[in-house]
Amino acid sequence: MTELKSYFNNKNVLVTGHTGFKGSWLSLFLNKFGAKVTGISLEPHTLKDNFVLCELDYFVDHHIIDLREKQKLSRLYNNLSPDIVFHLAAQPLVRYSYDHPLETFDVNINGTLNILECARSHAKPVDIIVVTSDKCYENKEWAWGYREIDTLGGHDPYSASKSAVEIICNSYRSSFFSDYINPLTRITLATARAGNVIGGGDWQTDRIVPDCIKSIEDDRPIIVRNPNSIRPWQHVLEPIYGYMLLAMHLNINPLKYASAWNFGPENSNYKTVSKLVNQLISDYGKGSWNESSKPHNKPETGRLKLDNTKSVSHLGWLPTWGFNTTVRKTVEWYKNYKSSNMFRLATDQIDNYISTIENQNPFN
Repeated sequence: MTELKSYFNNKNVLVTGHTGFKGSWLSLFLNKFGAKVTGISLEPHTLKDNFVLCELDYFVDHHIIDLREKQKLSRLYNNLSPDIVFHLAAQPLVRYSYDHPLETFDVNINGTLNILECARSHAKPVDIIVVTSDKCYENKEWAWGYREIDTLGGHDPYSASKSAVEIICNSYRSSFFSDYINPLTRITLATARAGNVIGGGDWQTDRIVPDCIKSIEDDRPIIVRNPNSIRPWQHVLEPIYGYMLLAMHLNINPLKYASAWNFGPENSNYKTVSKLVNQLISDYGKGSWNESSKPHNKPETGRLKLDNTKSVSHLGWLPTWGFNTTVRKTVEWYKNYKSSNMFRLATDQIDNYISTIENQNPFN
């Protein structure tokens, strides 16, 4: 961990999607390690988002820019000249993508292309991590995990857009970012794929944890669409730590690390939706749920699993928080957001996560 802290200290880091759920936690982690973080994103989804309640605009150079606005993006990129880019900004919702396929493809594909073009035209050294999704794979709902070399696919527009981003990144890596010899122009590019990420501060529509919390707060039953579907639940800090490790190793040895990487949970974290809801209700101390009686006209994944062998073997990354800890830390945020200092609570959770890694006490 000391090496990672030293690597990010005083680095100019650009985070796209910094006002979002995962981007806000990444910004907190980077800030803790001394990075100078610049964020590009749309406005926060709600005033209850993690970015807002942690008051991250005090710690991040905060810019509201749509990634499809290429000229604005290019000006900011050239002025910043980042050392590292974490590209997380996206249209992130599967069910929304059925209703808005053109927007989903436009944001996720053209937004990524604009970031890559900024790096290519600026022609200064930079290490880029593009975050896609476990849903980029052609999902056959097998019992075993997908490896980074397995076939890409995408039944729904969201998944297809993330698969397309993976192909685009591979093309740019081969066509434009393959010269790792010249230190004056070296650009490196890797992609990262994670599972169903949960944690505090997410209020997006059609996500199970925000849906649960909203129902509990309103004293009404939680409506669950697919209680028997199995999901790879993991706390948001797990893949974020993986992204940061990947960025450091990518800088050290691009020939080895400029590729795609999985950051999925441990096998014991693959649970049904009903198991997650029951655990959340238990930790919160109140709530009930009913299965939705409405027909499901927007198909969702029944089972999807990642194989982490590559990340474990070559990055030394391991899933650290087991299922119970993951849900408990998530509920802790939502039970305290109305009355607590959320920057302190979030950074305490990061400290606890780091301590768990350093004490080599996984799956507690």
